[in-house]
Amino acid sequence: MKPDLFEAPDYYNVDDLLSEEHKLVRDAARQWVKRDISPIIEEYAQKAEFPKQIISGLADIGAFGPYIPAEYGGAGLDQISYGLIMQEIERGDSGVRSTASVQSSLVMYPIYTYGNEAQRKKYLPKLATGEFMGCFGLTEPDHGSNPGGMTTNFKDKGDHYLLNGAKLWISNSPFADIAVVWAKNEEGRIHGLIVERGMEGFTTPETHGKWSLRASATGELIFDNVKVPKENLLTGKTGLGAPLGCLDSARYGIAWGAIGAAMDCYDTALRYAKERIQFGKPIAATQLQQKKLAEMITEITKAQLLALRLGQLKNEGKATTAQISMAKRNNVDMAIKIAREARQVLGGMGITGEYSIMRHMMNLESVITYEGTHDIHLLITGMDITGHSAFK
Repeated sequence: MKPDLFEAPDYYNVDDLLSEEHKLVRDAARQWVKRDISPIIEEYAQKAEFPKQIISGLADIGAFGPYIPAEYGGAGLDQISYGLIMQEIERGDSGVRSTASVQSSLVMYPIYTYGNEAQRKKYLPKLATGEFMGCFGLTEPDHGSNPGGMTTNFKDKGDHYLLNGAKLWISNSPFADIAVVWAKNEEGRIHGLIVERGMEGFTTPETHGKWSLRASATGELIFDNVKVPKENLLTGKTGLGAPLGCLDSARYGIAWGAIGAAMDCYDTALRYAKERIQFGKPIAATQLQQKKLAEMITEITKAQLLALRLGQLKNEGKATTAQISMAKRNNVDMAIKIAREARQVLGGMGITGEYSIMRHMMNLESVITYEGTHDIHLLITGMDITGHSAFK
């Protein structure tokens, strides 16, 4: 395995805008990725397997619920720290970042925000350490961009709820201990329920044959007359706004994470261009390669500033859903374009597992679709600036 020589680009001295705590948190995550992810990730991606042994390491660097208060096992960090951790993890692999994003924003966040004190104390400390792993059940086979059309439902049976339905494209589902599931009650109102592995009728078949996020475990959630205790209902918020609030947090993390993937592709292409000799000189000395590299660092710098400002707004409680959508859409689009250009810089070597670029490129094809597709986020911005919805 080649050594991880990654050097993070910082063309506009963005580090000067970070606190010492931000840099300590980021550097700890960066070193962990170099030590524990880079040496193994190509092998696991090639065999389409999630490396479960990294779970404890993710917990150690605070990747599980970093903004959750310490009294519930979290690190009590701010939103910029959360973003920087996601950036560093996705620099290693988008699938590993997906695991951390789901645990933090889609499982711990709703339990902390919408759950009661008993639920917080029961689940959050174990989720923070990775003793429990969770998943988030919203997307259905027939309802992706229109989650409000979900058919998964539960009925009140007196001393319990009876849950039926199915969810698809669920990260972490094959090994998750709990699932935060969104379903409609008998009046058609959307609620969140905590479903635990081992409940009769609850199964999590794995999805195989993926060409993207190969080092991440993806599967289904099947509910066949599952008896869910009434104390497992999240009562703090109902309606579609509840799961969408979780997605805001996840999309924010993705806006930072995509920068990490772009940075890795750029750094790889820059180093290769300086070393690769053609026609008697490094290809980095040619105009076309300089154009590619100059455009890459420009777009990365713009994305860094966009994410940092969004993080400041998140810390102040001022970030809007539309602002988060813009950052997610822009930064993932930026990253996938850089991955494609970086692959060309490497020529034929760019398609091999010796370099990370092709893996990033394939992963980003999922990232540009999940947590709201590229086009849907455009319509969210459009609705925000015009006041007119184009969804219906």
